[in-house]
Amino acid sequence: MNTDVAPAIELRDLVKTFRGPGEAVIRAVDGINLTIKPGEIVAFLGPNGAGKTTTLDVILGLTEPTSGAVRVLGQAPRHAILAGRVSAVLQTGGLLRDVTVRETVRMIASTYAAHTPLDEVIDRAGLGPIVNRRVSKCSGGEQQRLRFALALLPDPDLLILDEPTAGMDVTARHEFWETMRADANSGRTVVFATHYLEEADSFADRIVLVAGGHVVADGTTAQIRSRTTGGRQLSARIPDGRWEVVRARLLEAPGVIEVSQRGDRAVVAASDSDAIALLLLTELGGTDLEVSSASLDRAFMALTAGDPESELSGIPLLREKHHAAKEVVR
Repeated sequence: MNTDVAPAIELRDLVKTFRGPGEAVIRAVDGINLTIKPGEIVAFLGPNGAGKTTTLDVILGLTEPTSGAVRVLGQAPRHAILAGRVSAVLQTGGLLRDVTVRETVRMIASTYAAHTPLDEVIDRAGLGPIVNRRVSKCSGGEQQRLRFALALLPDPDLLILDEPTAGMDVTARHEFWETMRADANSGRTVVFATHYLEEADSFADRIVLVAGGHVVADGTTAQIRSRTTGGRQLSARIPDGRWEVVRARLLEAPGVIEVSQRGDRAVVAASDSDAIALLLLTELGGTDLEVSSASLDRAFMALTAGDPESELSGIPLLREKHHAAKEVVR
């Protein structure tokens, strides 16, 4: 990649505060540093109140930072947006109920000096079968696909997506992410916030976890899943009537984090998967062994809760205790 190409997003010591009741100051974003390269698909994750939406608002030029530096495609955010280089797909707003899908796309296209052909964006957003339907008659998922079509009109270099597949069924979700992957392969940068952790796990090249206004972890999905304490999950079928014995033996074994029962199977989270696999298959009489990386859900909960036992070797991780989300400073 050409090193002279500006990052898609560059945040340096980003801080955003809001005035709260009385003299209180609400610190929504507290010193975020982040660089996203062109062509990356990045999932921006965190619990409610973590600072995700505020950070995206700053990137989109919807609010000014209290302090710190923000560059989008080498420019101030509003300059990049005015140039048509940035588009966003948000969860709500921006659609007139009494016009059709095609009329909506045509109307928004008329606001650009140059735009992608209407039929192309309609096709890429999967709107062909409903192009003559009024917006009021479209489902939530169909309206979200319409917002996506509108975002594609200026052929942006950067797409910011906030819960992009909310309301879509499984097939529509899969088709949407196939389009996103093709866009990224052509050089477009995609940054999305989502509560569907399986989407981040399946489609993101990189995950940025935010909690309390800080970036608490930044790495590939595989890194985050495999490096969290309890990084492997094992499952084996156990003999009838042996559950209590098996459970007790597993809990006393070194490196075991958690033991649970699912039907006739013992499910174990452990740091030393080889040793526990051997124990299950020999001493405990287990069969049909399955081993997998820890789920992204487990990593998400541990990291955003500030679990002191979570370790991401080789991944930037803030070790100091961070402020609670939207900390009130007096």
